[in-house]
Amino acid sequence: MQILDLLFQSYSSVSLVGILAVLVIYFISHFIFSSGQHGEEPPGPRPLPIIGNLLQIDLKRPYKTFEEFSKTYGPVFTVFLGGEKVVVLAGYKTVKNALVNHDEEFGERAIPHMIQELNRGHGKIMKSKIFSPFFLSNVLRTYRPFVIHLCFILGVLWSNGDTWREIRRFALTNLRDFGMGKKACEDKITEECQYLLEVFKKFKGNAFDTTKPLNYAVSNIICSMVYGSRFEYDDPKFTSMVDRMNRNIQLSGSPTLQAYNMVPWLFKWVGSRREVHACAAANRKQNRSIFTHLKETLNPQMCRGFVDAFLVKRQTLEDSGITNSSFNDENLLMTVVHLFAAGTETTSTTLRWGLLLMAKYPKIQDQVRDELRRVIGDRQIQVSDRKNLPFTDAVIHEIQRVASIVPTALPHKTSKDITFQGYFIKKGTTVFPLLTSVLHDANEWEKPLTFHPAHFLDKDGKFVKRDAFIPFSAGRRICLGESLARMELFMFFTTLLQHFRFTPPPGVSEEELCLTPCGGITLSPLPHKLCAVPCSE
Repeated sequence: MQILDLLFQSYSSVSLVGILAVLVIYFISHFIFSSGQHGEEPPGPRPLPIIGNLLQIDLKRPYKTFEEFSKTYGPVFTVFLGGEKVVVLAGYKTVKNALVNHDEEFGERAIPHMIQELNRGHGKIMKSKIFSPFFLSNVLRTYRPFVIHLCFILGVLWSNGDTWREIRRFALTNLRDFGMGKKACEDKITEECQYLLEVFKKFKGNAFDTTKPLNYAVSNIICSMVYGSRFEYDDPKFTSMVDRMNRNIQLSGSPTLQAYNMVPWLFKWVGSRREVHACAAANRKQNRSIFTHLKETLNPQMCRGFVDAFLVKRQTLEDSGITNSSFNDENLLMTVVHLFAAGTETTSTTLRWGLLLMAKYPKIQDQVRDELRRVIGDRQIQVSDRKNLPFTDAVIHEIQRVASIVPTALPHKTSKDITFQGYFIKKGTTVFPLLTSVLHDANEWEKPLTFHPAHFLDKDGKFVKRDAFIPFSAGRRICLGESLARMELFMFFTTLLQHFRFTPPPGVSEEELCLTPCGGITLSPLPHKLCAVPCSE
């Protein structure tokens, strides 16, 4: 009460409004929170007003908390992230049922507060004219079912409806035209492998951090498809753009930014939020500069990459008198940003896990290298070799499974009311498919928490597919770059293992290599160094 008295004294001109707002919020929160307690709705831990289940969730590893909740409340349960009601789906059968069998009902995208903020006015925060001097104006933003966000969500990852369908279809078609999943793309990866090998050779078997070289190599594949050209690893403009993008992904999974997404009015001053805005603004500026150069040198008859194709499409629509379409500068910018974010960090992080696991389990690494020597020898590896490398293919799949680098799929949202597995879920409800619970489902995997390549091999040593292997999610929102990522993982991993043997740094044993992940939106290894020992040594 003393705190409230001080607040009311400070804002005496709006004290009555403040009291009424408190009462309104109390009844809203009581209505929201109590509505989840009906038997026909998914059960879950009881939340507190305003902050929901914030105090019960490990913000460093929220997926771990969700896995524990699923043991108590079942595979379909409710949590409150601040004032937002979220349904979490756990286990292979439940996640598949939702994303594949009910892909229309669960196929929309929910937009985290930080993403909305970055898209809305590109970082300029809208302020209430009525309650601007009073902190409760920000509280009301927490209750998204009761607030209209006047913002246009852009890009291929976070859009919905016709915009999403149009941009995704265009992106898929043109990325394929520029080589995604085809021989042209394989040639680009083969070329990039040679640049990466030269970087690794420069360390002459000494320990080094593989993070940046792998980030730059994988990012260059996206660059070649989006811009039509690659960059040198020492190009400061290129490296700063990649480093900022990866920094933003790390920050997005930080406890402070997750807390901000849940209760924005309470955590709006966190430093990670300001850093995200700064990194995003710098990358937008740099991409606009690249776009300007590409526009000035554009030849509609010879598109160099995705950006050229987008610009030509927009010009064609404008020439036809269509000016209000999804093909505008901001959608181009956001789509390119999303392609870089989704196509760089996840693949490079998986490769980092792969090399770390090879150093951790040298016997498995030796089996991979023996198979490569026996089947490939010294020649250049090709994608078509995959079918003749069953053990290597199984190892790559097991790296993806055990690392589970995207523990929770990007948030979905129900497009209509649905009764799902006996529970009623209202239209517009945010849904978290817990992918790590699928990849580590004890009902689907013989050794769910162990690195065990035999998960993908039959008794004769032949590679076998597993239905519960969905690291790229599933359904209509499945990662559009899956074929590219699979090709990159195979080509980069096998090429590196063909030329190097990876070992712990001097003085560190295999047992001491830590497999505990850094928590966040994606799960990356803790900072570490490895030795890449050339095969000739």
